[in-house]
Amino acid sequence: MSAWEIVERVRAGELDHETALDLLTGSPATEADAALTAALRGEFERLFTGGWQPVELHRAIARRGDPIQGRLVAEAATTFMIGREPVDDGWRAQAVQLQGSSEQRRRDRIAVLDASLGLLPELRRLPAVEILIPPPGTPATTVHHHADRRLLDRVRALLAKAEATDFPAEAESYSAKAQELITRYRIEEVTAPTAGVTAFARRIGVDHPYENEKAGLLDAVARANGCRTVWSPELGFSTIFGFDADIDAVELLHTSLLVQANRAMTRDEPAKGKARVKAFRRSFLVAYGIRIGERLREVTVREFSGHSDLLPVLRSRDVEVRAVMDKVFPHTVRTRASRVDSLEGWDSGRAAADEAVLD
Repeated sequence: MSAWEIVERVRAGELDHETALDLLTGSPATEADAALTAALRGEFERLFTGGWQPVELHRAIARRGDPIQGRLVAEAATTFMIGREPVDDGWRAQAVQLQGSSEQRRRDRIAVLDASLGLLPELRRLPAVEILIPPPGTPATTVHHHADRRLLDRVRALLAKAEATDFPAEAESYSAKAQELITRYRIEEVTAPTAGVTAFARRIGVDHPYENEKAGLLDAVARANGCRTVWSPELGFSTIFGFDADIDAVELLHTSLLVQANRAMTRDEPAKGKARVKAFRRSFLVAYGIRIGERLREVTVREFSGHSDLLPVLRSRDVEVRAVMDKVFPHTVRTRASRVDSLEGWDSGRAAADEAVLD
């Protein structure tokens, strides 16, 4: 049986991994490498043209724990750009980022064969997703308007101080100031909109464990800042809809709040009992997300209270965000909220949310 036939039978599900690996190991190296490379190239092309961005695909594969497979994705993203113009700046930046972060050490050939063979069915299982950044060879269709980098740097600095301090009152002060900066920037943006800027979407990875609860926190942060989210648990990411500058702020704040939540959760969790710890953490994150959402809305309402004239504009922006979301996801399903099985975790989560820095 030729290497090409072996790979095709693996793709068709007719040959198990171990048997195929043994057969490929005994095949001529050039033939086996060519067959696997061609099969993987076809899957990468399907996924990249089908909406997957380099960082997204790398994350989906790398979370399985095989660094060689992550490296294969990084190499494929770079190769995919060759001869395809134009290349979106965001798409190119992701590919360059992956190449710079992937390990460069020499790899054993059998290990590469093993990783490549295992990667093939994983790629085949991934569906096409909505195209949010045009893939190489596709003209750009969206005008991006990211938040002022100076503002984001100030917000990031405040969050870093909030994450570093051991004093809740100090963290609260930094957090509130960060959210105020974000809200004031939104007011400036609403009063002086940039021509051609429209609502669009971005996918944000949500890591396990407790993905549902973390996605709930992201949704709470998004809603307080004029955005909406749709959670895709089977793919491990949420799609966030809004205006570019708002999404920048949401992503930054969500990341910081997760860091703060993890620190507080680890500090307060019970010392013994695996089931008890699991219930505590899940309940903690549910309460934390709900309370963070309440606090963010309080800050937003306070900052916008003197700008009632902006309400029609805000409503118009919200309608546009919802329209984009409904176009991408015409049929969404509301999921049942996570159970709260630990009163201790619930109380601790709300307390930690009150301490959190709201950037």
